[in-house]
Amino acid sequence: MSLALSTLLYEWRRYMAAIVALAFSGLLVLAQVGMFMGIGKAFTATIDRARADVMVLAPGSTGLFNGGPSGVPRRIMPVVQSHPDVVAVADLDGSGGRWQNVVEGDAARKTEFVQVTIIDAVPGAVTVPTDYSNDLIEALRQPFGVAVDETALGRLGVKLGDKAIYNGKTVRVVAVTRGYPNMMQAGVVMSRDTLRMLGEANTGDRVGPLMVSTKPGADPEHVVAQLNAQSRGQFKAWTRAQLGEANQAAMFKESFIVIMLGFSLFLGILIGVAITWQTLRGAIMANIKEFASLRALGVSMGSLRAVVMELSFWVGIAGILASGVLTWAVSLLATSSGLTMAFPIPMVAGVCVMLLVIALASGFLSLGVLKKSQPADLLR
Repeated sequence: MSLALSTLLYEWRRYMAAIVALAFSGLLVLAQVGMFMGIGKAFTATIDRARADVMVLAPGSTGLFNGGPSGVPRRIMPVVQSHPDVVAVADLDGSGGRWQNVVEGDAARKTEFVQVTIIDAVPGAVTVPTDYSNDLIEALRQPFGVAVDETALGRLGVKLGDKAIYNGKTVRVVAVTRGYPNMMQAGVVMSRDTLRMLGEANTGDRVGPLMVSTKPGADPEHVVAQLNAQSRGQFKAWTRAQLGEANQAAMFKESFIVIMLGFSLFLGILIGVAITWQTLRGAIMANIKEFASLRALGVSMGSLRAVVMELSFWVGIAGILASGVLTWAVSLLATSSGLTMAFPIPMVAGVCVMLLVIALASGFLSLGVLKKSQPADLLR
């Protein structure tokens, strides 16, 4: 075991402040990244968990978030269906409107604007998320039956079996979903038939994004390449993975998200460097006689500097591990409150590198203290 690592293990109390500062600096950034990405995942949960292997959007689209129009001409549905590897094609319809819960007596009525998404209430349909049970699908086959995520029940003032008024018509909560939170606007799921009976189904010349399922064993990337080659500029096909990556990238194009993450990053670096530097400096000062003893034994100043830098490295590793534990705990707390958090690997890796750089920079700034490790001071 190296001198630097043994020093950190046996005198960990002196370095705990630096480790905690690094941990909270990482948490400050990761928590915001996880929150924003979780909100984005909530918007696209129905698509991300669909049985579709391929998505078809408008030709100029760059994703589902502010990526231009996502709808396509209805006439291209047979074109996509004609591909030999395509099994099923369905458009993702939806709507939105005013929701009011039905109350008895003098109880307060809640009014919300909800976002409506649809499924084709048939087991195995391409628009049905993979985590929907057959019982849930069967429940949504009931006329005017809707499903509400468990995180939105209190917000909408309903529970399983309750009736509500949606755009002036009565609907009933026949199922409760889990894992589809929406922090911006409560979401309601219904069947395509129910949306049609409500008079809100899309019957125009343009339809929403197309959900496409392929034959077992077919390569979605190959299908996407062939569809795009024959699109003639009328649509753009994506694999589900490609669209998911595009949606993540689109989240960070939002100006307010970039500003908030940039401020958190600046604040995290400022706090991390200041506290870690002062903690390492104080710890080295506390061990200055030990460093002087090593110099008296013939250890060069360069070797002592290497010890300090290695010590800073291990403090950074400990801070990264502590940040991971804190972030995991926060994500569990958020999940229990109905907020899904997502952590893209590139962003997590970037934060880890940031914490390690902060630790090494703090160690470099503390090297000046070693000049006080004069062997002659041991005789005083």
